[in-house]
Amino acid sequence: MIPALLAGRRWTSLRLRLLIVFALVALTAAVSASGIAYWLNREAVLTRTQDAALGDFRQEMQNRAAALPADPTAQEIQRTAELMAASSPGYSVLLVQEGKDGQVSGAAGPDAFGLGDVPKSLRDAVDDRQKTTAANDAEYHMYWQRTKPGGNPYLVGGTRIVGGGLTGYMYKSLAQERDDLNALAWSLTIATGLALLGSALLAQAAARTVLKPVQRLGDAARRLGEGELDHRLDVSGTDELADLAHTFNKTAEALEKKVADMSAREESSRRFVADMSHELRTPLTALTAVAEVLEEEVDDLDPMIAPAVALVVSETRRLNDLVENLMEVTRFDAGTARLVLDDVDVADQVTACIDARAWLDAVELDAERGIVARLDPRRLDVILANLIGNALKHGGSPVRVKVVVEGEWLVIAVQDNGPGIPEDVLPHVFDRFYKASASRPKSDGSGLGLSIAVENAHIHGGDITAANAPGGGALFTLRLPVDVGKVIAGDQDA
Repeated sequence: MIPALLAGRRWTSLRLRLLIVFALVALTAAVSASGIAYWLNREAVLTRTQDAALGDFRQEMQNRAAALPADPTAQEIQRTAELMAASSPGYSVLLVQEGKDGQVSGAAGPDAFGLGDVPKSLRDAVDDRQKTTAANDAEYHMYWQRTKPGGNPYLVGGTRIVGGGLTGYMYKSLAQERDDLNALAWSLTIATGLALLGSALLAQAAARTVLKPVQRLGDAARRLGEGELDHRLDVSGTDELADLAHTFNKTAEALEKKVADMSAREESSRRFVADMSHELRTPLTALTAVAEVLEEEVDDLDPMIAPAVALVVSETRRLNDLVENLMEVTRFDAGTARLVLDDVDVADQVTACIDARAWLDAVELDAERGIVARLDPRRLDVILANLIGNALKHGGSPVRVKVVVEGEWLVIAVQDNGPGIPEDVLPHVFDRFYKASASRPKSDGSGLGLSIAVENAHIHGGDITAANAPGGGALFTLRLPVDVGKVIAGDQDA
């Protein structure tokens, strides 16, 4: 799972995107420049070659072919063709004469060249007689065409002597020009590849310049989130990244001061609650003793004052429970609550909790004997007492308690027989001092019982959830590790 996430992160990283953008820009620029350069060089090379060959062929037609008699012999035509090919820059010559006895031709040059190698469209254009005008003083013109017989490039040109003389064709190979252009294309391709490599290196350098401060900022933010509020960034330079680092340092400084102030106020508040609870315990001890004496004598008291005495006794006990709960909450908030682990038979522990509070007639227990868990028995008793007592107060009996083991977890479900918990109350049932007085009877509790129960579950590495059972009634589910010590050791190693 983690490698997959890292791979996805690499594919969407800013470094990769910078590399891709630089590469695309460089590739587009290099391909465009190479394409333009290749096209311009290709046209220049081919135009220069064909202009030189056609110009020389025209001159040879004027100097040699035009000097032949009106009805030359085959030997004269062949001789003229050889002289023209010998003086030409590497092209073959074909001379054709339509005589009384048929067609007479002569060919010479480096390539085997016949009338069949001349495209028909070119022959038709050469033989096309033009009407002479003020703008056109010649009946015949020179035409040319590029062909690829057998896949090899050739330049074919042709013209006819004015006045009905010889028709001449030239046939020049463009293989050398093709090789030169291919070499140029390979050079441009290599240059494009080098430009692409250079852009990648440039992008890497730019990414390192930009991303290194960003990475330092990310590390600093991570350390700040882990509680190292005194961590600061080294600020160098005057660019936007330096401004960002400076802003981060100012923000971290303000956050450190704010957290320090809040921590100090929270610590002062916890200390005040702890001191207050501790100071209240001494007079409460005396009041509790007096209340117990008054409770024993309540039957002998005046009927007018007996209710007042009963109220004093009840409220004294409630105040004593509130002080004890406040002391427990203070220990959780201060992080001083500790576990005293022992191997516990869960069924015996639940039975002992119920029996100690005289709830045996109101609770149905479904628990197999022999389920042993390693946990803090005192804190489990606190959890069970709060969950079962809450169910009896607000849901009514019988309360069903079921104990099962699911893998490495001990699961204890407590379900009452009441109307259930309203949906708007469910998210708040574990809040401190929260009482759903609008939907449940008024409670004489402190509003801390369920919050203390869930804190005791958390310190074990477990949790408590609240829901409404399908068959009716509120359902509280406690989940604790079967071996709390093993879980705590694993967390410490991690």
